[in-house]
Amino acid sequence: MEVKNVEKRENSAAAIQVVVSPEEFDKAVEKAYKKNKNSIYIPGFRKGKAPRKIIEKMYGAGVFYDDAINDLAPEAYLFAIKEKEVKAVATPSVESANVTDDKALELTYVVAVYPEVTLGQYKGLEAVRKEPKVEDYEIDAELQTLRNRNSSIETVEREAKFGDTVVIDYEGFQDGVAFEGGKGENYSLEIGSNTFIPGFEVQLIGAKAGDDVDVNVTFPQQYHSEELAGKPAVFKVKVHEVKEKILPELDDEFAKDVSEFDTLEEYKKSIYDKLYQQKQDQTHDEFLDLLLAQITDGMQADINKAMVDERVERVLEDNAQRIQSQGIPFEQYLQMFGMTLDQLREQSRPNAEKQLRTELALTKIAELEGLEVTDEDKEKEYQKMADQYKVDVDSVKEFFDLDVVNDSILMNKAAEFVIANAVALPEPEEKPAEETPAAEETPAEEKPAEEAPAAE
Repeated sequence: MEVKNVEKRENSAAAIQVVVSPEEFDKAVEKAYKKNKNSIYIPGFRKGKAPRKIIEKMYGAGVFYDDAINDLAPEAYLFAIKEKEVKAVATPSVESANVTDDKALELTYVVAVYPEVTLGQYKGLEAVRKEPKVEDYEIDAELQTLRNRNSSIETVEREAKFGDTVVIDYEGFQDGVAFEGGKGENYSLEIGSNTFIPGFEVQLIGAKAGDDVDVNVTFPQQYHSEELAGKPAVFKVKVHEVKEKILPELDDEFAKDVSEFDTLEEYKKSIYDKLYQQKQDQTHDEFLDLLLAQITDGMQADINKAMVDERVERVLEDNAQRIQSQGIPFEQYLQMFGMTLDQLREQSRPNAEKQLRTELALTKIAELEGLEVTDEDKEKEYQKMADQYKVDVDSVKEFFDLDVVNDSILMNKAAEFVIANAVALPEPEEKPAEETPAAEETPAEEKPAEEAPAAE
């Protein structure tokens, strides 16, 4: 094989011309013949026994060319981009495939390539950096979540209220006819959990054990069942029990039960530290986003549509895996939001383009500043990933692509370089609301006589 030409085209594309020698192409044709000969019938020969030359004479010299070209095309493409170090960024298309008079194969591929990137200012940028701040109510919310998680429930002889759990039988009816999937028995429902459709749970407030309640609801317009979507329904509900949630006391004993700390104050301090770190990471990311927005706004890069399309598909695959990992089929997820795959694809495009522009900018910064990935950097990243996924480092090295890991480290280094060379501005002080000056009143004795109330 020989790479005959690499031609730059508009919109960050390249045409790559590869010549496959007559000998190599003939081997591919012979392979195609052996693959297909058993399915070709030639009079006078048993199936699979007709010589290649006889078949080519009857059906034409190019009878096996398509299969041979399809077999050679991926190999020739990989050879070409490696030989010429072409930075391809999307799946190529075969623009032409011609067999020459001397039986060589000329293949021309068109592929999106890494665009030329020109940056504006990326050092000395200014942006507001918020100060991480943890409020008392946030610590209280964490503690309340833990109290709920460690609560118990007891049956009570009273009317149900918000936060109680009711044990119920229920059956749904539409126009007096029970519908499929609308029935349950001895179901424990926490009022306020938003487990059932809107309006259902609140109608059980005030009910007590033994009560029969008619719950009137309207299904959401984007409900997964088309027969029920947007339709009114009545649920016949039988209340068996009302249970009250008993929360543990918020004291030192509670802290010992749910943590490694001996006192509640120590535990609160640990919650503060955790929340502060989260807020610090958040303000770091927000500051970086503001800086990167300035960099990408001033960047020039002709990004090929195929590059964006490929990134969109990657975003969709990531979203589908995340949703399906939660037990929701991706098709059902789309139905719930009344969206087609093409609509979601278009909705994902701006985010995909933003990701690409950011990565291109950071990669260019790394190049301009001579940033490199060291062995120590890689080992730290592997250990971080191993801790995240709770596996050993060797498993991470085996599973993750080294080039992907290197790119991630390099872009993180470039991002930290941008932050280190930026100016963090303080948050602007909030101005107190200006008070509207009260209208000056004329003293009573000075008011004109006509303003006095008329005598009755």
